Amino acid sequence: MADKKYDVIVVGGGAAGLSGALALARFRRSVLVIDAGEPRNAPAGHIHNYLGREGTPPGELLAIGRGEVESYGGEIVPGTVTSARKTDGFQVELADGSAVHGRKLLITTGLVDELPDVPGVKERFGRDVLHCPYCHGWEVRDQAIGVLGTNPFGLHQAKLFSQLSADVTYFVHTGPVPDEGEREQLGKRGITFVDGEVAEIEVRDDRITGVRLRSGEVVARQAVVVSPRFTARADVFESLGLKAVELEMGGHVFGSHIPADASGATSVPGVYVAGNVTDLKAQVISSAAAGLNAAAMINNELVEEDVQNVR
Repeated sequence: MADKKYDVIVVGGGAAGLSGALALARFRRSVLVIDAGEPRNAPAGHIHNYLGREGTPPGELLAIGRGEVESYGGEIVPGTVTSARKTDGFQVELADGSAVHGRKLLITTGLVDELPDVPGVKERFGRDVLHCPYCHGWEVRDQAIGVLGTNPFGLHQAKLFSQLSADVTYFVHTGPVPDEGEREQLGKRGITFVDGEVAEIEVRDDRITGVRLRSGEVVARQAVVVSPRFTARADVFESLGLKAVELEMGGHVFGSHIPADASGATSVPGVYVAGNVTDLKAQVISSAAAGLNAAAMINNELVEEDVQNVR
């Protein structure tokens, strides 16, 4: 691996990275996937809204994908990238001290969910602490749902989850205090409000049973919705001139991402991105599609370079 120069190095072995690697391998490109083995959706039991794979455990989907990539000659190695620099192509260094070279880079390192600092949230995240109604809303339909307010997006989440359950409570916590008009409007959807900060999520027999306020009051709930800050895993690529920038929505910083055009091309020639590292709202199926799209653009570039270099 160390002495070989690949057409494409893919950093990140999730849906976006494996999808891109598969397309490139099928086009007879030498491709290496470096996978740190830290998928964002590891806590989740199943993936949803992936046509043909509805309900598949995340680990199973990745195992299938790795097998498909390797069946076409693609290589996959475990490892963590510690730095990257421009050479005649790109050199990528790993934590074990090895280095690999590639003509192009596809970065699919995803993001980190920075969760509210409330006891019980981190421990239950991906189970009965949720953030996305499209990913896991069906699984908590008709349950007693609590929405934890930490930013302006919380009120929007409460509206969305009220489509799935008639029992939705919005905990103001540290989020914006809804005015009387908002309370009246959301009250018509059956949403109730609880003022005061939340102290912890209560759990009994491996299930959420309630939300405890700092006042000591406990509000019975079966699921809790939070709004993380979505932070791109991109620091190691700053040496290439790629810096994650904040993404603002409605005056609120939603998270950070690496900007790219519709093809996945970044501001650095030869470097592409796909999945959550650039699109914070992307689900598994859209990340996979973005990986394919970026791979096609990368291959187009390589073909043009190859044609121009023919003597």
